[in-house]
Amino acid sequence: MKKIKTAPLAPQEFEVEHISENEANIMAFPFETGYAISLAHPLRRFLLSSSVGYAPIAIKIEGAKHEFDSVRGMLEDISDFILNLKEIRFKLNDEATETEVNYNFTGPCIITGSNLSNDETEVITPDAHLATLNEDSTLNFTIKIAKGIGYVPSEDTHDELEDGYIALDAYFTPVRSVTYKIENVLVEDNPNFERVILNIKTDGQITPLDAFRNSLEVMYAQLAVFNSEISIKAPTTIERVEENPDLKKLTTHIDSLGLSARSFNCLDRSNIKLIGEITLMSTNDLKNVKNLGKKSYDEIVEKVQEFGFAVGADLSDDVVIALKKKIEAGQA
Repeated sequence: MKKIKTAPLAPQEFEVEHISENEANIMAFPFETGYAISLAHPLRRFLLSSSVGYAPIAIKIEGAKHEFDSVRGMLEDISDFILNLKEIRFKLNDEATETEVNYNFTGPCIITGSNLSNDETEVITPDAHLATLNEDSTLNFTIKIAKGIGYVPSEDTHDELEDGYIALDAYFTPVRSVTYKIENVLVEDNPNFERVILNIKTDGQITPLDAFRNSLEVMYAQLAVFNSEISIKAPTTIERVEENPDLKKLTTHIDSLGLSARSFNCLDRSNIKLIGEITLMSTNDLKNVKNLGKKSYDEIVEKVQEFGFAVGADLSDDVVIALKKKIEAGQA
């Protein structure tokens, strides 16, 4: 008969796979059927719309009055210059929210992103091309760089600019792409639980893991309005771990293993009281228990396996921390 539940299983496993500096897979499991996509889709939306980044919002170029103008001695016209500028990704130092940066160049030279780094700004796309200057030409310009989220069209900032500035469409989002896939995972004898894998790529202004943390903070903040009105108390990590059935089994006394008197006495004299203490040991640690022979070792390993675990088991960090606290409390 199908087991009747009174609450959905809460996922306990969280993993991060760092593919590169700007790409990572974030995994969580096991979810009940349908729950993984219910969380993955809004998280993707928050990652793409709410991640904080930096972008040029305006530029003033000496000798140019509008974006269809040109500068003597510069190969690119102003419209091409602006398109190139939008491909350069900045990061403000000292957590500033907005700054103006002045630049002066004399030709002949090729200007790339690396030429724009200074004490105020860091350029994370140093190889991006900006402009090419001929001999005896000069290029003086000022960029306004701001911190923000999402996309802001130039029409929204145009009226706030001083004379001489050209407003720019600002694309702040540092997250370049987010995709997710759902896989089935086996829990006990049920293969219908799910694992969600989020693949996050950023432009380097922020790491994928930090972008994920930020999206969670925004998501929690949006949901907080309901909590304030209905007074729902979200379970803490400790509470969730305490309810973990594995932890309850691991904190069972070694009496439950049904060991022979010799094997039990060897463990008891070494002050090993809980089954979880054996799973935290390596095979060498267990073999080195005082007066524990090969026959007793084999018996303990077999009994622990019958209980659903193994010597040196790969337990989640939360379970290991909670288990060690239980062991310390029992020894105190």
